Amino acid sequence: MELKETFQKVKAASKTLGLLTDEQRNEILQAVADAIIAETPALLKANAEDLAKMDKANPLYDRLQLTEQRLQDIASDMRHVSTLPSPLGRVLKDKTLENGLHLQRVAVPFGVIGMIYEARPNVTYDVFSLCFKSGNACVLKGGKDANASNSAGVELIHRVLITFGIDPNVVTLLPATHEATGEMLNAVGYIDLCIPRGGKKLINFVRDTAKVPVIETGAGVVHCYFDKDGDLEMGKRIITNAKCRRVSVCNALDCLLIHESRLSDLPTLCEGLAEKQTKIHADAKAYEALKGHYPDTLLYKAEESEAKMKEADANMKSIWNTEWLSMQMGIKTVVSEDEALDHIATYGSGHSESIVSNDETAQKKFQAMVDAACVYVNAPTSFTDGAQFGLGAEIGISTQKLGARGPMALEEITTYKWLITGQGQTRA
Repeated sequence: MELKETFQKVKAASKTLGLLTDEQRNEILQAVADAIIAETPALLKANAEDLAKMDKANPLYDRLQLTEQRLQDIASDMRHVSTLPSPLGRVLKDKTLENGLHLQRVAVPFGVIGMIYEARPNVTYDVFSLCFKSGNACVLKGGKDANASNSAGVELIHRVLITFGIDPNVVTLLPATHEATGEMLNAVGYIDLCIPRGGKKLINFVRDTAKVPVIETGAGVVHCYFDKDGDLEMGKRIITNAKCRRVSVCNALDCLLIHESRLSDLPTLCEGLAEKQTKIHADAKAYEALKGHYPDTLLYKAEESEAKMKEADANMKSIWNTEWLSMQMGIKTVVSEDEALDHIATYGSGHSESIVSNDETAQKKFQAMVDAACVYVNAPTSFTDGAQFGLGAEIGISTQKLGARGPMALEEITTYKWLITGQGQTRA
């Protein structure tokens, strides 16, 4: 491996993190947050280099863009992480066996965490803060679209680490090349855990290629089911927020499922979407309910949209399992909650799902039957976020069931070991 020496340095540096106290880690995180604010102009200048190379119509543009407010939010999240209890040394189990052996299961770092991500420079800071707080070194592999932004961020972090006498190799940014990705995924013995954060194509590639352990932070095909007993004004607010708050994030709404008895309310439910110029791909019943009440230039028949999409992409399976990542969404009419549940089971990605209903029985059934990391009742899926859950920043949203699930924060990026204390016992 051409990067073997790099990985060796990171592995060696990771061992030094165990010598730091939580107070020292917190002080350094606060210093990096201060540096982000102080160096905002330089960070925005680097980000502008990346933005200049990307078409504004690209759904990734919003994810790539840093603003003064977004950098302030990043710094604020980092400060919040510094105030959280340390995940290290937590005693998860404590018992004494009949033979007198004392057993403790305690939380410890993974060691080195590899992160592969696309045009998301904020991930650079989030991963650093969570890994550093939890005693992990991190290897970052960002996309070429954000290379200037990521490089500026890592250089800033390195300057702060050096002033505190910390080996800067605890945070390492790899070249933005496919070759570097391949080496990272094969760095057995150096990288203890790899986490991909991006679109379905990236995640599938990492899962199918990696020889190191992987936790999937899956793409989000997100639904909201508006039930026959849903509150109209509440539903309108929830649907608008879930779709339009930030369209390029994985918790954004992709498909509205509406009970057929509420089709007459569909124009009202979609008023906020129209104001935000959202393109709607509606099934036959929903299309007829919206026709004349929604801008013609933004309203499409789902079957026609699907046919055009399949012409452009032979691998495209269905409009209903599309993660739009743009100001577009589908609307599907269902005759019952059971049909909504079946649709989610067929097309959902296990990320986040929501129901709008005042029927407690329907709410409980939805929560019990939907197989997803986050299941909402009368709230938008836009809340699926580590910071919103009070976890500080997040390293990703895990959609798998083995290990972490949902927002991955400090506790989710630690493992554990058993500590056994005896007084000379021997086993028969």
